[in-house]
Amino acid sequence: MTEDFSDVLMMLYHQGVFPMAESADDPQVMVIEPKMRGILPIHDLYISKSLKKRLKKRDYEIKIDTAFTNVIEQCAIPKEGRENTWINRPIKKGFESLHRQGHAHSLEIWQEGELVGGLYGLALGAIFCGESMFSNARDMSKIALVHLCALLKHFDYQLLDAQFITDHLKRFGAYEMPQSEYKHMLSLWANKDRPFPTEYDPAWLDAFLNAKN
Repeated sequence: MTEDFSDVLMMLYHQGVFPMAESADDPQVMVIEPKMRGILPIHDLYISKSLKKRLKKRDYEIKIDTAFTNVIEQCAIPKEGRENTWINRPIKKGFESLHRQGHAHSLEIWQEGELVGGLYGLALGAIFCGESMFSNARDMSKIALVHLCALLKHFDYQLLDAQFITDHLKRFGAYEMPQSEYKHMLSLWANKDRPFPTEYDPAWLDAFLNAKN
């Protein structure tokens, strides 16, 4: 892949497709267009009572874009249930370039100075394309996802693209949308202007949880 792969990535996402690799060592990138698109409901995210209780402990710190490379590297580490990663070097380097350009972002969970969970993705107008998440401590990827939705709701994002449905995401109310409908949503929202902040305000989570009561 060339140094301009970040431009190719942006083109792919604007077309409604996305890259994946067979493995971390595979130098090739496949272009994926699923018939059904996995979507997470920003406003109607399901949060269990136990997770709400965990969120209110606030024994962690949320940071944005302070460890993007570390987050994507953690997401690429094979784990039980995810023995092979689809994040290879071209994808990693392409997203690092998009991050430097201000398009790709990480939301990180820190405890006592240690990165224990987080996620990364691509802001595409009023759509956020969630790429991957990781957790090195209990519930940390779940906590990251809820905080992401609180942020996206505050800044009036319209869609959280999850690409594919997993059992983990189903617990949050994830659903499938036909690819044709997703492309229509892209045409409506991908060129809208939405900010992505550099610091996280805990008040966003409070408003998000209060709206569910």
